[in-house]
Amino acid sequence: MDLQAHWERVYQTKQPTEVSWFRPHLDTSLSLISSLDVARDVPVLDVGGGASTLVDDLIAAGYSNLTVLDLSASAIDAARSRLGARQTTVTWLATDVTRAELAASHFRVWHDRAVFHFLTDPADRDRYVEQVRHSVASGGHVIIATFGPHGPSRCSGLPTARYDADALHAVLGDEFEMIDRREERHRTPAGVEQQFVYCL
Repeated sequence: MDLQAHWERVYQTKQPTEVSWFRPHLDTSLSLISSLDVARDVPVLDVGGGASTLVDDLIAAGYSNLTVLDLSASAIDAARSRLGARQTTVTWLATDVTRAELAASHFRVWHDRAVFHFLTDPADRDRYVEQVRHSVASGGHVIIATFGPHGPSRCSGLPTARYDADALHAVLGDEFEMIDRREERHRTPAGVEQQFVYCL
């Protein structure tokens, strides 16, 4: 399957507020990011940020060095249109995170809500983790949220992998320290409840 074409179809046929992972504000993500002792001008990467409102809320909170990466250019276009003139303060990357050319030891915060659980191929997971190791600065922070053990096994027509916090942490390896773990009961726009697990 051409995943880029798949996600382009999703965002060309649905409004950002209609996709199952939509939340008006990513409260859990914002809480975890705000808990970090980092300056507002450190480089922050939102993986799969696409049309998400996280970038809006981070700008409002004073973060000034933001990069949003998404496989779908249409999702990024939706966010840029919503932000208006503020879009120029953000770096936008329409690319596959597992193959993106990211600067070494650059990001102080890596955030991913709902990308990693789509990586069901072990080779893709390995490339993802290598990207984290390559591009996150020593002492930086990684926030990843996936479907929990009781979350859906498919989403948007694709299979997903599900994790508890320990399993998700184990994928990253011993060089990372678990600082926080949280569970979220996400209610989709259609009213279905989904279990998400967050690891910091």
